[in-house]
Amino acid sequence: MAEESQDGQDKTEEPSQRKIDKAKEDGQVLQSKEMFVFTSIAMGLIIFLFIPEAALPGMNEWGKFFRIESKEQLSSLPFTRVYQVFEIIVIIALFVGIPLMVISLLTQLAVGGINFAPKAVSFKGNKINPIKGLKRIFSVKGLVELGKSVLKVVLLVGLSTIIIYIMLPQLLMISHGSLNSALEVMYYAFPFLIGTLLVALAIIAAIDYFWQRHVHIQQLKMTKQEVKDEHKQTEGSPEVRAKIRRMQMEKSRESSKQREALENVSDATAVITNPAHFAVALKYNPGEIGAPTVIAMGQDIIAKQIIERAKENKITVFRSPLLARALYFTGEIGHEISDKLYNAVAVALAYIYRIDQGESVEEPEITIPDELRFDEFGNVVN
Repeated sequence: MAEESQDGQDKTEEPSQRKIDKAKEDGQVLQSKEMFVFTSIAMGLIIFLFIPEAALPGMNEWGKFFRIESKEQLSSLPFTRVYQVFEIIVIIALFVGIPLMVISLLTQLAVGGINFAPKAVSFKGNKINPIKGLKRIFSVKGLVELGKSVLKVVLLVGLSTIIIYIMLPQLLMISHGSLNSALEVMYYAFPFLIGTLLVALAIIAAIDYFWQRHVHIQQLKMTKQEVKDEHKQTEGSPEVRAKIRRMQMEKSRESSKQREALENVSDATAVITNPAHFAVALKYNPGEIGAPTVIAMGQDIIAKQIIERAKENKITVFRSPLLARALYFTGEIGHEISDKLYNAVAVALAYIYRIDQGESVEEPEITIPDELRFDEFGNVVN
């Protein structure tokens, strides 16, 4: 049966990636305590098998504690011995601790991934709620934990009894042999016992892993309404998506209009550029009523095409970054320029006219109103 949410809806939908990521932020990742027990004991057994390699050097170091070279050492000997003991303890701790730490990290990495979640260490009042605690104890999860504990006891005690019974004759002979033979028997008996128990722990760890995985996924499952709400949050509301589509369509129509207007560049009086990012082609016939008209304009690729066509038709290209951007962001193809740019455009066209007549004149300074000074993104420059 599917788990229910707080509003009574069944959680039947698989968790989304966003839900999984949010759970990780809250510290909710897949974990298996039995898997940690199995891998830690397995690593402990491997460490135990390497003990004979370090036994002889260790015994030599231990023997040095009872060795006094001269009487002069008696005053400093206690401090020296304490330092040597501390050094050996650190070496043993590193020899045992580092492999166990590495295997713990690798186990979590394999089970649910390593995750650092500050939210997981924050105080949660519901953790000390006695009613919720009783619910957890008498829940399905509590029954499964009880079943695992019973299975663990039965398997481990049963297998230990069988192994000890099989090896009982050898163990009983230890008292009749030497210390060396006793150590030999224990060195082979102990790994055999632990190795057999590891088989049982591997079975329990596998059961626990798949159960914890099932519980983890069930907890993260979503209702149909949660899926809809998340989709709305991710993709935006229908109104916002409609507005984005309208803007995209307008942008597409504008680009199409700019490409079609390239055919009009041959009729232009002049082209104002910035010097290549923006290009605006203007048409003006002296003596006619009306202001100059924008017959083509574009940005980047279209701007380059306007400039190329202007040069092919021997139309003067005038570089004025501020004027080009002002015309682009305030103008529209087929319409007259903004009345606030009359003076600036008049100065530019007058200069262009004189240049076209073959006169050698100094390039004028174009003054643009402060509210029409744009950067390349259409923002007003202060």
